[in-house]
Amino acid sequence: QVQLVESGGGLVQPGGSLRLSCAASGSIFTINAMGWYRQAPGKERELVAAITTGGSTNYADSVKGRFTVSRDNAKNTVYLQMNSLKPEDTAVYYCNANVRSGAVIIYRDYWGQGTQVTVSS
Repeated sequence: QVQLVESGGGLVQPGGSLRLSCAASGSIFTINAMGWYRQAPGKERELVAAITTGGSTNYADSVKGRFTVSRDNAKNTVYLQMNSLKPEDTAVYYCNANVRSGAVIIYRDYWGQGTQVTVSS
């Protein structure tokens, strides 16, 4: 089993910043891609940012230039630095990791429990 635990969410005013963290633990041999998704009430879950082991990144157009995803491979941890936050960024943010757990080269996706980010005055 693999567990992902997010932290760092909270209430912030427009223009403010938050830093989300997600640490993976459990049966981990190696982790391929890691990323962040978000889901607002009544909306579908959407990709926010993703990062490969080698450091290649992808961002949703809505967050480019404002958010930065990074990772610490030694700690099996991914981060999301969120700057210039807008009310439309309000959502539950979920961590995702593509994990190999054993000798067989099979990767499975795991999800964190989610952390609430609310941007409001």
